[in-house]
Amino acid sequence: MELQLKKPIIFFDLETTGINIAKDRIVEISILKIFPNGNKESKTWLVNPEMEISKESIAIHGITNEKVATEPTFNELAKEVSKIIEGCDLAGFNSNRFDIPLLAEEMLRAKVNFDMKDRVAVDVQVIFHKKEERTLSAGYKFYCGKNLDNAHSAEADTMATFEILEAQLDKYEDLENDINFLSEFSTHNKRADFAGFIMFDEDNEEIFTFGKYRGQKVVDILKKDKGYFSWIQNADFPLYTKKVLASIKDKMFDNKKESTLEDLQNKFNQKF
Repeated sequence: MELQLKKPIIFFDLETTGINIAKDRIVEISILKIFPNGNKESKTWLVNPEMEISKESIAIHGITNEKVATEPTFNELAKEVSKIIEGCDLAGFNSNRFDIPLLAEEMLRAKVNFDMKDRVAVDVQVIFHKKEERTLSAGYKFYCGKNLDNAHSAEADTMATFEILEAQLDKYEDLENDINFLSEFSTHNKRADFAGFIMFDEDNEEIFTFGKYRGQKVVDILKKDKGYFSWIQNADFPLYTKKVLASIKDKMFDNKKESTLEDLQNKFNQKF
């Protein structure tokens, strides 16, 4: 079943130096762009991470330090990647928990803005786990009847993920062929940031999920403990988490300013 799209969607996969979202870097990125008319564009880059690739990671994806030594850094690729994904929804395999958060870190580290405000994300792994509980290779075999050659090659994994989602739509009648529905279905919890340090409660307000203020509203903590904001900004938290927190603080300031102007207008009206 072909995806029904209102705007382009980017299927992508990252191979990295390790699994620490805040510290590890991209060594390979593959992008498959699907347009609403069915056209496809793909691009794959090897990336110099400017740090050592862990032995554990090399054992998985086979990309050595020597192989990427002369490749462009992500800082050099960031603007091109940003242009390709601009205005697109995102999709991947375990992308909500790993690929999107790590891509965001790399973008922000390169001083290129990245957010999810006008896009949604579809995590094909979550759909798979909710339906069958398998790995990518097993999922490719299960849904597409094919063996996944070159597993942990970013390009092979990206193409397999796209094919699996189309096959999932064919197999499960209750899956709507709608990107917003698939995004909602493939999301475990509603996070304000990618790492899950800030989430939304039942009233759709941001709360902290860690530390001494776990479960408390972010705006309440920022009001009563002004040093907490500075501590997070200077601590070893993901850049996107810091960006989300700064955005909440800025919104508080804007609302306060608007409220003050409204109060002045009310006083003026009462007087005259």
